[in-house]
Amino acid sequence: MAGGEGSVKLLGASPSSYVNRVQIALNLKSIEYEFLQETFFPKSDLLLTSNPIHKKIPVFFHNDKPICESLIILQYIDEQWSSGPSILPLDAYDRSIVRFWAAYVDDKLAPTLREYRGASEEERLVILGRLSEGLVLLEEVLVKSGKNTFFGGENIGYLDIAFGSFLGWFKATEKMTNVKILDESITPRLVEWAENFLSHEAVKGVIPETDVLIDLVKKIAAMQNLQPKN
Repeated sequence: MAGGEGSVKLLGASPSSYVNRVQIALNLKSIEYEFLQETFFPKSDLLLTSNPIHKKIPVFFHNDKPICESLIILQYIDEQWSSGPSILPLDAYDRSIVRFWAAYVDDKLAPTLREYRGASEEERLVILGRLSEGLVLLEEVLVKSGKNTFFGGENIGYLDIAFGSFLGWFKATEKMTNVKILDESITPRLVEWAENFLSHEAVKGVIPETDVLIDLVKKIAAMQNLQPKN
């Protein structure tokens, strides 16, 4: 299909890396869309009815048909709006590789980053080691791609979006813990890649500012402290 005509809406919240993924993909494809702000407290009826299984954002609506899970949404956008820049590689093997590493980011790297941010001083050293190991693996993937600027080549693609959407939280975590996670002495290509990714036109204005994310962490912590303990 050359184009994906019709109504396009995105239900989400800007601090969410998973929502940011969809925003970047839509920008990359030059797709106009309506952003629907999720309320969370309580969760909106729209969220509960459009994603009754997981009850999570993002939810993407094309002609009012809901599609859930950020990586699935990226694939849908790429297939439906095929006239724009490709998000997934054209080669089947290359597609399988970037899908594997995107799943690694979601299953291993992102949870470790969250664990590190919420850990005690003593726990962080061990968790940082695991986090660094994961980043070194992605550094190797980037190195094997040759002299490409991005994982997707000379333009951002599926793995760039999947991983790059967390860069805001990486920066916020570094500032909160006063520890460099993306370290040029360990993963120089990733550091360069991160700078290029954040300066890409499709990404500008999407990834939240560091202080905004830190304020959000503080607000959530304050709310949790007010919750009655069993």
